[in-house]
Amino acid sequence: MTKGSGGNEPRSAPLSRGRWRSLTGTALVVTCLLPLGPLWAQEFSASDLDRFAGYVGALRPLALQKGVSAAVFDSTLRAITPDASLRNRPRQQSEFLKPIKAYVTSAAAPARVTRGIALGKQYGPQLTVIEQRLRVPREIILAIWGMETDFGRDFGSKEVLRALLTQGFLAPDQPRWGDEVVAALLMIERGLVKRERLIGSWAGAMGHPQFLPSAYLAHAVSFAGKGTPPDIWGSVPDSLTSIANFLKNSGWKPGEPWGSEVKLPAGFDHRAFRQPISAWRSAGLTQADGSSLKGIGEAVLYRPVGAIGPALLLQPNFFVLKAYNFSDAYALSVSLLAEKIAGRPGVVGRWPDEPNPLKPDEIKALQQRLATLGHYKGEADGRIGPILREAVHAFQVKAGITPADGYPARAVWERVR
Repeated sequence: MTKGSGGNEPRSAPLSRGRWRSLTGTALVVTCLLPLGPLWAQEFSASDLDRFAGYVGALRPLALQKGVSAAVFDSTLRAITPDASLRNRPRQQSEFLKPIKAYVTSAAAPARVTRGIALGKQYGPQLTVIEQRLRVPREIILAIWGMETDFGRDFGSKEVLRALLTQGFLAPDQPRWGDEVVAALLMIERGLVKRERLIGSWAGAMGHPQFLPSAYLAHAVSFAGKGTPPDIWGSVPDSLTSIANFLKNSGWKPGEPWGSEVKLPAGFDHRAFRQPISAWRSAGLTQADGSSLKGIGEAVLYRPVGAIGPALLLQPNFFVLKAYNFSDAYALSVSLLAEKIAGRPGVVGRWPDEPNPLKPDEIKALQQRLATLGHYKGEADGRIGPILREAVHAFQVKAGITPADGYPARAVWERVR
């Protein structure tokens, strides 16, 4: 369920949806929608299929070493062929491509909020038990459920093992796909699930929480708590418990907020970026409604679209949400959707559209240039994350740019370039 960070966020994290068909034979022809074009037939050649068979066979020693029996490995994977519809699947997801305001607005839309409130009432007794047991707020659990599958409306329909094997075959430099194949086989080996139930996204994420197989093994738990295999496909209580257990295991701090919108004092110069809540209080920051800041520990000042938009303080629980999905846009969407489900306003400050935002290739070039200047310590992945924002902030402070809002706007790129 968790995506790799691409170097721009020091945590790991779920993935997306798709469609499955069972196809056999020596050649595979599937039509798929290319990112910017019409339908095209995408065919795996005979040599492709031979190489795919070799890729599958190369996973056998690892699987057996991890505890998968030869019988389960051979019987489960014998007839699988690669899914050609994944050949032209865009590798970047919408949370990394869509402007953050548009992504958040869509994610926390009124219809989703209304459904979240209704389901919160429907599963109120179970959520009360989960909150008491795992100490994660119900609105956060509901918000993740809503973000991942629209409250169970979209699980994806790809055969998970086939999707994972195809992804690994298409990206042989990324061993995590093979690791997920082995984890799925272990689920079958241990009697946790039958193969035919392993249906999910194009990236292998499954059930209501969209867990990858490794996340299922590490975090899925039954609401009943009696040793029965957790059913994240058919049981909402099991799924909600498993989401909460993931967050608990990832370091959720009970009683602490994810963060909040804040009001900056007149003349605030943005030189601070990350410091204790007590220091932010001393600097004159308050909640958006003027009340005192809540929480303890460190917090990061976050301007989603720079100084032209709202100001937020992000606290440790926000970064726990990024363990689920490392995108800033995703974690912020979960946070604001949760606020609305709980009946709180979320972000109410002015949030204009960003003029002419940087494209992924320009963000990557900015990362590379800031790394050359000694500010950026992450991977040049074309994504905006905390490491890049901190590097931009450091550059702005050193160059005397005000306000030093840490946002990689086009003006910053022009100055760096």
